[in-house]
Amino acid sequence: MGILCPQQALCHTARAMDEQKPRPDTRCGIYLLPNLFTTAALFSGFYAVLVAMQGRFEAAALAIFAGMVLDGLDGRVARLTNTQSDFGAEYDSLSDMVAFGVAPALVAYEWALSGLGKVGWLAAFIYTTAAALRLARYNTQLGSADRRYFQGLPSPSGAAIIAAGVWVGADHSIDGSEVSWLVALIATCTGLLMVSNFRFHSFREIDLHGRVPFIFAVVVMLGYAAVLVHPPMVLFAGFVGYAISGPVVTLVRRRQRKANRKRERSAQQVPSKNKEDS
Repeated sequence: MGILCPQQALCHTARAMDEQKPRPDTRCGIYLLPNLFTTAALFSGFYAVLVAMQGRFEAAALAIFAGMVLDGLDGRVARLTNTQSDFGAEYDSLSDMVAFGVAPALVAYEWALSGLGKVGWLAAFIYTTAAALRLARYNTQLGSADRRYFQGLPSPSGAAIIAAGVWVGADHSIDGSEVSWLVALIATCTGLLMVSNFRFHSFREIDLHGRVPFIFAVVVMLGYAAVLVHPPMVLFAGFVGYAISGPVVTLVRRRQRKANRKRERSAQQVPSKNKEDS
């Protein structure tokens, strides 16, 4: 047996260490329970597009709202059962893109935007692209973003604005061609809000597991009652109000910061003037 040179010895050692490393198990499966909810949310978006092509716009809007409920459940189920995974997170993002990006745009296009020609499909494309960018930015900021706020309008809320607007029109027998320009404006503005830097409350600071004041139960009961009075109109008004709250909260916070800076500057100038007078 010959003597190995230093380079050959290093290669031999590296090869031996590589052989000792545990090989990844390619047969590993996925967690079934949370992914069932994610698949159901994905199907809701697909079903919304399907029934919209058949002219059943109220059913399409309800399917998008069902997708919102299912999307909120899959994450909670994963946390409760301790079945979070990277696969589930990626699958959830793809499902959100279909249910809250593609489906609302196509439903709005079938209902009102198709008659506008290039303007109609451009408004639908702006909304779809904005939803994709919003989801990509959210995924990259999971570890560093402030949990109390969303940067940009959440895609489920944007989808709810489109779906509720279509639901209102279908409930009042409004022909989409009569409000096509309004729908194009709403779709474009909603898309721009999703990719904006406005801060929207996430309501994650609410502790659902601990004790809450009794008035909170009363507010929840009144909210349910308001929605049941006229679901499409109340939901549309509620989500539009949430979309408006982002710019308002951001502008108010900026004014408060400017006011605090002025106070700090004035407080720093007062001691210097007193020293000069003395």
